[in-house]
Amino acid sequence: MSPIISPAELKDIFQNPNLIILDARAGKNMYQTYLEKHIKGARFIDLDKDLAEIGDNAAFGGRHPLPGIERFAETLAGLGIAEDSHVVIYDDKNGANAAARAWWMLRSFGFQNVQVLDGGIQSAEKEGIEFSAGEEIFKKADLIKTEGWLLPVKTLEDVENELISHSSTVVDVRDAYRYRGESEPIDLVAGHIPGAINIPFSENLDENGNFLKPEVLKEKYIQILKDKPQHLIIHCGSGVTACHTILALDYAGFPIPDLYVGSWSEWSRREGKEIAKES
Repeated sequence: MSPIISPAELKDIFQNPNLIILDARAGKNMYQTYLEKHIKGARFIDLDKDLAEIGDNAAFGGRHPLPGIERFAETLAGLGIAEDSHVVIYDDKNGANAAARAWWMLRSFGFQNVQVLDGGIQSAEKEGIEFSAGEEIFKKADLIKTEGWLLPVKTLEDVENELISHSSTVVDVRDAYRYRGESEPIDLVAGHIPGAINIPFSENLDENGNFLKPEVLKEKYIQILKDKPQHLIIHCGSGVTACHTILALDYAGFPIPDLYVGSWSEWSRREGKEIAKES
């Protein structure tokens, strides 16, 4: 199954009984925004509460560490997601807000039938998909048990060691000005991990904000990564938008790369870690 679904394709399967739509818009008062208007039947999933387990110190885990696998299993059961569910996720940033993070976590949990809506909630509205307001009523599902995350994740120490050994290409998907260290709107220090290359996640999208075609993405990344270690570690600010590039790479037919969840929010806060900038 393609990790990307078009609004027309979603419209065609809208009445399927095993379809579950998740609203992964993130930001201040976003649940209230969800209550005011969302795709009909969509269930709200919260970045900070459901897709992360935020600790006391971002220097150890970053701003959006993964929740424990048992806690995420309970979240899925509470959302009514069963083993045979077909899950479609959207946000208002074409996957870059939290939809791609939810996709990665569901895939890492073991689900295969998981897709992100191309163009997000805006494209659904243009396509004429039905919207509603208020709470959605649905049944909980049975708890699914799994041993742990199935997709590869890296720690700060892993990233550091693999950069030293030149065994991996570390990709920073933040905006170029953040990577260069010109300014930092979210974390405490501007700059990047020494040795990481910058491929902003926004370059996965066309001028209309939709994902580039798989063949275009494939050629783009082949050219960028030519003569570099093929093993990839993807990171961003806090392990959320990194999943957008992981999604794009999967869409393009590449193996799913490793995710450095702690990302810049962890590295930049960890005492003694070198920080690079470009003039």
